[in-house]
This record gives sequence, C-alpha cells and structure tokens, in this order.
Amino acid sequence: MSPIAKFPYQPLPTNVNSTVSASSAALRRLVFPFTAIVGQAEMKLALLLNVIDPKIGGVMIMGDRGTGKSTTIRALADLLPEIDVVAGDPFNSHPTDPDLMSDVVRQQLQTVADNGNHQSDSPLKVIQQKVQMVDLPLGATEDRVCGTIDIEKALSEGVKAFEPGLLARANRGILYVDEVNLLDDHLVDVLLDSAASGWNTVEREGISIRHPARFVLVGSGNPEEGELRPQLLDRFGMHAEIRTVKEPALRVQIVEQRSAFDQNPKEFLEHHQSEQDALQQRLIGAQETLKSVTITYDFRVQISQVCAELDVDGLRGDIVTNRAAKAIAAFEGRTEVTSDDIRRVVTLCLRHRLRKDPLESIDSGYKVAKVFNEVFGLDAAESPIASVNGAVQRSS
Repeated sequence: MSPIAKFPYQPLPTNVNSTVSASSAALRRLVFPFTAIVGQAEMKLALLLNVIDPKIGGVMIMGDRGTGKSTTIRALADLLPEIDVVAGDPFNSHPTDPDLMSDVVRQQLQTVADNGNHQSDSPLKVIQQKVQMVDLPLGATEDRVCGTIDIEKALSEGVKAFEPGLLARANRGILYVDEVNLLDDHLVDVLLDSAASGWNTVEREGISIRHPARFVLVGSGNPEEGELRPQLLDRFGMHAEIRTVKEPALRVQIVEQRSAFDQNPKEFLEHHQSEQDALQQRLIGAQETLKSVTITYDFRVQISQVCAELDVDGLRGDIVTNRAAKAIAAFEGRTEVTSDDIRRVVTLCLRHRLRKDPLESIDSGYKVAKVFNEVFGLDAAESPIASVNGAVQRSS
C-alpha cells in the first residue's frame, strides 16, 4: 500500500477517562430525550433495530415537514451509551476490535506484538466518548465526505498526508443525511457503498488509504420534493413513513412536551432520566442477546416466499427482514423469532422494494401486509401500522 498519513497520539494523563468524561458531560448540549417523543412509532422502531444490529443497513425516513425527524435522530444518538475509542485517532478506532481500527492503530498494535509484549502493555490510550452523530450538509463535496490531501502539511513539511472526512468521524456512530432525496446521486452511492461494506477507500495523489466506516446511515426527506432512485432506495435496509399527527390531544401533548423542555431542559431531562436509563440498558442487553437469536427454517422460507410473491428484486429484502426479525426478538429479550416479530418488521423492510408505476408513491404497507397474511396464514385484522405501534409500546 502507498504511504499512509501518520496521526501522532498525544500522551494523556493516567486519569484520562474520568477527566474527559467529566469535562464532556459538563459541556454536552442538552438534547430532547428519546423516551419523551410522542408518536412516530415506525421511525422509532426502525432506528432502535438499526442500533441493535447496524448490519440491517440504515433507515430511510420520508414524511411531512416539522414531524420531528432530526429531533428523534439526535435523541437516539444522545441515548446510546458511551464507547471506548483510541485517544487522538480521527477514526474513533476500537481499542481491541481489528475490524474497527484504522491502519495506524493496527500497525502500532502489530509492532507491540512483534516485540513480544502482551496486550496489557498496549501503547494506546483509551477514552470514553458519546456516540458521534454526524450531519451531512447538502452542499458537501466528495472530498469533504471521503477525505482528501492535507494541503497545509504538504506545503509546509513536504509530505503527503491524509485529511479525514465526514465518514471518518461517523465511524461507530450515526451518519444523518437530511433531504437525502436532494443529495447528488454520486454522493449517495458513496455513502451507501461505505455503509454496506463498513470501509471507506480513498485514492488521492499517490496516497491510498482505507479506514473503517461502520455507521448507522439515516436519511430523511419530504416525498413532495422528489423520490430517490429505486436502486438507491433498495440499498437502505428499512423505510419508515411518518405523517403529521392529526389527533388534537396528541398535538397538544407534543406542544406541551416541547415547551416544557425549552423552558427548563435540565429539569425535563431529569424527569425522563429513569426511562432513558432503562431503554439504554435494554439496548445493551439486546445487542448481547442478538448473538443467540435463532429463526426457524420454515420462517426463513416463508419470508422468501413473501419477497418472491411481491416480485422484490434481489435478495436484500430477504436478508434485511431476517435480520430485523432477530433484532426485535432480541429487543424483547427472546432468543427465538416468532411470526409476530416478522409481521412487525416486514412492512418496514419491503415496502420500498416493490416494483411500482413511476407516478405512484411508495406503498403504505397494505400490499406487503396482505401477502404476508396469505403466506403465513394469519388473520388480516391487524394493520401494519398497528403492529408497529404495538412493538414500540411493548418497548417502553
């Protein structure tokens, strides 16, 4: 591989963990709590499942303006527990998992191993930090997203150095693209490729670098402003639809919640802290339980039959539905997938993969629910939206 940029690690004090955690907690911006968000069951469920299993492939959220898309995603990032990262590394490298390390960190550990030192003698300083949520602006260039040459270092020191981009910051975090349907198609391709592979490869002026880019990709947009191309929609694991709340009582509740937070954010957060902590622990437990969740062969065949009868192109629909069903079972503390688990996620996983007339909007889910009920031999009394609402209510 060609020369790679070297990122020096500054020595940190022995009590670095407590020092950094205390200062970051004091300076952290207060965010509206996830558990206080009213309604929008589809969006919340899809986001939680992607946190439990990021390999689901992200969420595309389409809906009306002013429905809390950005607020919910920031609340999710704030809800997640702190993670261990290598101090001074621009890629948020994991201190022990090679698949989540930059090349520089891996080379340092390899050097230590070659010298016969044990893992406990690792030269890396480890700190804890909140999960990063990176906003991708619409006007971003490919260099800003993927990374580019550090011109200042090239001119001042005469060396080729790499300047990390937004994908580096988003590693092990959440990458949020608002108005993704207005983003340049080429950039969307880059984002989806990185999200699917977990790596970002950059070739610039004789420098070749590859770094981990494992993130939960969340896109949002208003369908009135245009749809994504079908081949790009298919790359998102799940598709959630959100609509403006019509019930007056719920609208009043939302307004009151927001007003209470704006007037006294600290008191509002303290009021919901126990719920936040409980949901955080539930997510941590679900990530551990996920490893042991199983789905029967018959259910896997029926999922594929649903995809076949809906004429879904490719196999992404089958794979994502299997993963999402396992994630929701883990979220509820079970190790075996039920047909009800599949019912609650199948619409989110398949509605955007259906072939449709160019003049039609994305199916609201009733076509998927109808075929699902036929294949699984279930009563069609419960709507797909009711299924999703039930899943979120059981999570609270």
